[in-house]
Amino acid sequence: MEPRSEAQREAAPGDGVRGILAPVRFGRALQVVLIALIVVSAIRYLLRHGEGEDAVPVLAGAAVLVVAAVLQGFVPRRGAWPATWALLVCVLWAVLTLVAPSFGWCAVPLAFAVLQILPFWPATTAITAMTAVVIVAELRLAALFDPTLVAGPIGIAFATIVAYRALDREALARQQLLDELTATQADLSAAQHRAGALAERARLSREIHDSVGQDLSSINLLLQASEQGWERRPDAAREQVRAAAGTARSALDEVRRVVRDLAPGELEGAAGSLPAALARVVAEAAGRGVDVQFRSHGTATEVPLPVASAIIRTTRGALANVVEHARATRAVVSLTAQPDELRLDIRDDGVGFDARPSAMTARAAQRRAAGRGQGIPGMAERIAQLGGALQVESAPGEGTTLSLVFPRALDGSGSVPSAEHGTGPDPQEESR
Repeated sequence: MEPRSEAQREAAPGDGVRGILAPVRFGRALQVVLIALIVVSAIRYLLRHGEGEDAVPVLAGAAVLVVAAVLQGFVPRRGAWPATWALLVCVLWAVLTLVAPSFGWCAVPLAFAVLQILPFWPATTAITAMTAVVIVAELRLAALFDPTLVAGPIGIAFATIVAYRALDREALARQQLLDELTATQADLSAAQHRAGALAERARLSREIHDSVGQDLSSINLLLQASEQGWERRPDAAREQVRAAAGTARSALDEVRRVVRDLAPGELEGAAGSLPAALARVVAEAAGRGVDVQFRSHGTATEVPLPVASAIIRTTRGALANVVEHARATRAVVSLTAQPDELRLDIRDDGVGFDARPSAMTARAAQRRAAGRGQGIPGMAERIAQLGGALQVESAPGEGTTLSLVFPRALDGSGSVPSAEHGTGPDPQEESR
């Protein structure tokens, strides 16, 4: 893999450029080293030559060079800005080095800075010129010709260029592998979800066919037989009608069981305890590399099944996002039961995102176009259908807080929409 081209550098401004010098920490370290060497070289010049009039231009040049080094991270990576910055810094450094050769020690971090901001071959040309300046400055101080004063700077420059190129190639190769792995994981996750959905549909189809379908077929046969023998054998016909009615009741019970199975499995056996069900969801997420804690305040009793199902599914989807996308290290799920409302808060310390309505709507449109659900707007719509509200607080780099609020007046009042309003795609699908 070749080092970054100029187009690659221009497409990724600032510290977003990929490669060995892309991380902010590495760039900051080089910046600190360069500034420190400039300051030390200026101090050495003062100690050797005093504070006379000749020191003023040297100190002024050193100050300008420090300012240029500080501003490196703010230089746009487009147009003529990188070349202008590199030319200004290199010329100023060359003048200082010819006047005070101690500034020659700044060449190494300055060379890395030039390699970072310029395309490879222009940067190599600039470093070659810098090497010549160092050699000239050193030879001016030598009483006799010393070949090490020539070979040393050339060797250091060559090693700097080769090391940078090798490390940058390796970093770009690793970044490419990481991108491919991320894309593969996303494809695998989508494929697993589709396979799970198809398997669930097949299971429901089999159950409906084997139970309800057979019962309906039996009811049809019994009613046909009773109609044919109603005049000749009324007692047998009535018995067949009663049998059909019993079969209908059995089919209704089976339908209710199938619908009940659509509720989240965490609610099964929880004796109506939403906190216990949430604790199981949190425990499952905590085993996937993120410190997830669950806190419950108050007593959440008699929560209708559609509301409890929506809370469980939203929590599962939100924690899946925390584990897979937020790059968070810690998350807290809090269930608060107050006299007037039931509230669920999910907070994480991840990378966050733009939570403005326009940005969220745009992301939802992209997900729909990609067949990946409606995201948070889809969650909010489903929660609203159940009489609740969903709130999102987030910003890039500041984590995310997802809050669900349901009025406690819904508890057992019968005003909650029926379960059919709560069915549909799992919120975990929509949040991806």
